[in-house]
Order: sequence, then structure tokens, then C-alpha cells
Amino acid sequence: MESETTLYLIAATAAGVILGISATWTYFRLSLGKFKTYAMQILSRAEIEANDLKKAGELSLKHYQIEQQRHIEQTWQNERRKLQREEERIKMREDKLESRWSQVEKKLSEIERSENALNAQKLRLNEGKVSLDALQNKLIAELEKASGLSASEAKELLIGRVHSEVKADAANLTRRIRKEAEEEAEYEASKIIATAINRLATAYVSEATVCTVSIPNDEMKGRIIGRDGRNIRALENSTGVNFVIDDTPGAVVISGFDPIRKHIAKTALVELLQDGRIHPTRIEEVVEKSAINVQKQIKQQGEDAALRACAMNLHPELIMLLGKLRFRYSYGQNVLDHSLEVSHLMGLMAAELGLDIRRAKRIGLLHDIGKAVSHEVEGSHAIIGHDFALRFGESKEVANGIGCHHFEMEPLTVEAALCSSADAISASRTGARIEAVEEYVKRLKKLEDIAFEFPGVDKAYALQAGREIRIVVLPDMIDDDGVVNLARDLTKKIENELHYPGKIKVTVIREKRVVEYAV
Repeated sequence: MESETTLYLIAATAAGVILGISATWTYFRLSLGKFKTYAMQILSRAEIEANDLKKAGELSLKHYQIEQQRHIEQTWQNERRKLQREEERIKMREDKLESRWSQVEKKLSEIERSENALNAQKLRLNEGKVSLDALQNKLIAELEKASGLSASEAKELLIGRVHSEVKADAANLTRRIRKEAEEEAEYEASKIIATAINRLATAYVSEATVCTVSIPNDEMKGRIIGRDGRNIRALENSTGVNFVIDDTPGAVVISGFDPIRKHIAKTALVELLQDGRIHPTRIEEVVEKSAINVQKQIKQQGEDAALRACAMNLHPELIMLLGKLRFRYSYGQNVLDHSLEVSHLMGLMAAELGLDIRRAKRIGLLHDIGKAVSHEVEGSHAIIGHDFALRFGESKEVANGIGCHHFEMEPLTVEAALCSSADAISASRTGARIEAVEEYVKRLKKLEDIAFEFPGVDKAYALQAGREIRIVVLPDMIDDDGVVNLARDLTKKIENELHYPGKIKVTVIREKRVVEYAV
């Protein structure tokens, strides 16, 4: 019974396996058929797409070929048009050349005919030359007989008369042209100077050169002097100036030839008085600090002046020299303010004349730069300024303008020639400079004494603060022509012996009176 069951199970298992294998095989066969169908569909679609792409590529290729062919045809047509234009241009040139050649041939034929005519006329003139010479000699002989003069004498007489007439006409013309030029130049110069002065109205206040420092009480004088004078000695040794402490209440006088040292000393003393600590060590510290601050002020003053005068790219050394001019005075006039005024005046005059305004203002700003140099450098301040300008990179024209403003060298440009005029205008402005009474009287007396050195001068009067001198001459000793010569000689002598701003007017008066009495 068990063996039958076992056989039955084995048979059933074998039948199940066979059925499973059959089912699996049947499933795969069915699936394989589906995949083949799907693959055939993909292949057919790919073939269709390939055909479409092939057709599209063929169409694009045809379009490209058509475009290329069209471009080639257009290029060929353009080249053909160019060739046609060139051919037409060449043809026109050929026509012009042919017409010119025909004209040249005509002119050549005309020239040939003219030459033939001239040769024929020359032959006729040569044939008649003998007769003409004889006729001319005959006429000359008759003229000599009638006038009583030879041909050479008549020629010299005629030349002499013509020469005298031409000389007189030339003198009259020269006199008239010179007079018109002087009048025109005087008018234009007056207009330009008046315009410049009116446009630059600068007020001047005389600045004192005495440096004093106020102190709160007389006890502070003792502290400044210190024990056995050690404080005041330290101050004088550190600053290089003298401190005058006298019986003047509430003030200490600082005396020194160097204005920068004097300003450093004043700044240091003011700070010491405010601080209250006055001893040699503190004095040295304050003086050193004041010197640094003053150097900064000098640089700032120089930069401000250069900016106001539109003088860009100045060398740092020139900036420092400009700043030092703030502490220098000429007859009470601050030199830096004077330089700025000259710069503005030159700019205005250059604008009126149509010149280089920047160069003119630069020359005016730097024209007194030599005054900032110490006495160790020899020479006049104009020549020193000229040399310093060249050394620190200024152009030859600017340096020449600095050097020629006192006529110590010849000006190279018109801007340089303006510097002396602007300098005189700034110096002669009312209230600009202070002159001691003694010097003023000496200058007037010297002006009158120069006039009395000439013979024939009866009276001489210096007027308008020495800007005009009037001279009365003896009419029996000096005639009208001598008056002109006296005025010219006196002008030259004043220019050589006197130094003055602006100009001096010389007026010579000759008057002769005849008095008779009828009885």
C-alpha cells in the first residue's frame, strides 16, 4: 500500500514538473512573439524617421547650395559692376587726356607761331637799331646844348632832387606813423592796465614788523627770565632771536632778523605762557614743537597760494619757498600777497592780450621767490629766482619771466615782459607800501638835485609824491630844440640813478616874457 502511494506521488510530481515545464515554455514562446512584434515596430519607426531625416538633410543641402550659388552670383555681379565703373573711369581719363593733349598741341603751335613772330620782330629791331641809336645820340646832344649841362651832370642833379624829395617824404611818413603808433600803444596800454586794476581791487593794511607778546602781569616776566636768567638764555639759544624784557608793562618784545625764527619764538612763548611751566627742558620741547607747526603752516600757505594762482604741479621746494614769503615784507607789503596780486594782474592782462593765462599767472606767482632764500645765496632775488625755477623743473619761459622782471635779462616771451608792469602796478598801488619819511624826503631831494645838475635849469619841483618833476629853464640859455634834448637826457639820468616803482613824468617849461612900457 505504501509503495503504491509512493509511486503515485512520484508520478504526480513528475506530471507536475512536466506541466510546469510545458507552461513555462508556452509562456516564453508567447512572450518572445510579443517582443519580436515590438522590435519590428521599433525598426519600422526608426526606418521611417531615418527616411525623414534623410529627406530633411537633402532639402537643407539643396537650400545651402542654392544660397551659396546666389551669393556667388551676387559677388560676381558686384565685381562686374566695379569693373564696369573702372572701365568707365579709365575711359573718361583717356578722353580727358586726349582733350588735354589736343590743347597742348594747340598751345605748342601757338608758341611756335609766337616765336617766329618774335624772331621776325627781333630782326627788324636789329636792322633799325643803328638808326635809333643815332637818333638818341642826336637828341641827347641837343638837350645838352639847350640846358648847358652834360648828361652825367643832369643825371646827378635829377637824382639829388629825387633823393631829397624822397627823404623828406620818408621823414614825414615816419614821424606820422610813429606818432600814430605811440598814440595807439598808449591808448591800448592804458585800457589794458585800467581794466586789470579795476577787476582786481585789493585792500591793503600796513602790517607792523615789531613782534610783541602780551603777558598777564609783571610776575610772569620774572618766570620768563628764570633763576639767574637760565630760562631766557634757553629761549634765545633754542630760537636764535633776542627777547627784550624792559620796563614796558604787559609786553615782551621779540627781536630777530629772520622772520620765521621770530614767528617760531612768538608761538613758543605764547604756548609757554598758556601752559605755565617754564623751564629749560620744557622750553626746548615747546620750541621744537613750534618749529614743526610753523613748517606745516609754511607748506599750507604755499599750497593755498599755488591753488589760488592755478599753478599746478609745483615742486615741493617751490611750495615751501612760497610759504616762507608769508613771513617776509617789502616796505610793509607782505611779499606773498604781493606775489598773488601780481599773478592775478598778469592773468587779467594776458587775457586782454590773448596770451597764455596760466603761464602768465605762474610767472607772477613765482617772480619774487628769490626773496625767500637766505643771504647765504649771492645775487639779486630775480636771478636767484630764475636759477631756482630752472633747478626745480620750471620751463625756460617761466624762469625767464622771473629773471627779467627787474630788467636784468631780456624777456623771451610777451608774458615775461608783462611781469615788470604788473610788479610796478602792485607796488605803486595806494597804501601798498610804506616808506620812511626820511627816505621819502631824500628821494624827492635827489630828484630835484638831478635836475639842477643840467645847465640852464632855473627851478625844479618834485610833485605828486615824486611821480612828476616840473622844470623851468632859462630861455636865454636853452632854445626850443634844447628843451627836447634836456627832457630826454634828464629822463635817462633819472632811470640810471634812481630806483622807483611805476614811472616819473618829466615836464620841461620854457617861457620868455618881453615887457615894455609905453610912456
